[in-house]
Amino acid sequence: MAAASLLALLDDIATVLDDVAVLTKVAAKKTAGVLGDDLALNAQQVTGVSADRELPVVLAVAKGSMLNKAILVPVALLISVFAPWLITPLLMVGGAFLCFEGFEKLAHRWLHSAEEDRSHHAELTAALADPAVDLVAFERERIRGAIRTDFILSAEIIAITLGAAAGAPLMTQAMVLSGVSVAMTVGVYGLVAGIVKMDDAGAWMVRTGRGAAFGELLLRAAPLLMKLLAVVGTAAMFLVGGGILVHGVPALHHLIEPLAAAAGTLAPLVSVLADGLVGIVAGALVLAGVMLVKRLRG
Repeated sequence: MAAASLLALLDDIATVLDDVAVLTKVAAKKTAGVLGDDLALNAQQVTGVSADRELPVVLAVAKGSMLNKAILVPVALLISVFAPWLITPLLMVGGAFLCFEGFEKLAHRWLHSAEEDRSHHAELTAALADPAVDLVAFERERIRGAIRTDFILSAEIIAITLGAAAGAPLMTQAMVLSGVSVAMTVGVYGLVAGIVKMDDAGAWMVRTGRGAAFGELLLRAAPLLMKLLAVVGTAAMFLVGGGILVHGVPALHHLIEPLAAAAGTLAPLVSVLADGLVGIVAGALVLAGVMLVKRLRG
């Protein structure tokens, strides 16, 4: 009898873990847009920090990210238990915010002149070269700014993950949310650490002659990788954000579904393009609304 009970318990555990694995995989796919943006943003946050302090800064931000998620995961579980009706609106807000961020990146060149960007870069460079500037305070401000940005992105990840796990038992939801939170934090900040040290590794190889050719390749690849991350992250924001909005608005879903079905073997491509188009339009509308509110407030 005891053996049968143990086998039943093991079977239940295996079923739960299988559910967790499936839901985690779904959530990871849906959070891909946030992940790409998270990588690019956090790698850019380290810009301007001295080379020997880059890894400590990344570690400090990673700790702040884990604290963010330690706050957000219980809040998400409370919403799931006491206000499950909030999950879909939160997902829609998160999707709209992703689209807004993506379109803001596209519109940056029209919203900010190249002269403004050059001036900001020059001010940053001059401040770092000035011995009177408190670099410790500068570093702390960078860390606080990165953690604030991470909180927003973490909230999006948690909201999307909660939507993917909606309807599952509470324990399964907790395991999925915790697993995604840890995996995303370790993955993102591990990659950020690698990206920000690519140029240093390349410079060391060239300087010491140990794999100088590969070192040159790393030096050339580092800025290109940053640009690629920014492009891929922006595209993913439109696709993921647009997909959330399409599935959250029945009229849009019913409009796109027959178009995709009529495309036959190209149905997945049509769906992706439709999600991206919806994401771009939604981002433009949200950005226009934000700019209008700012103008009205002076």
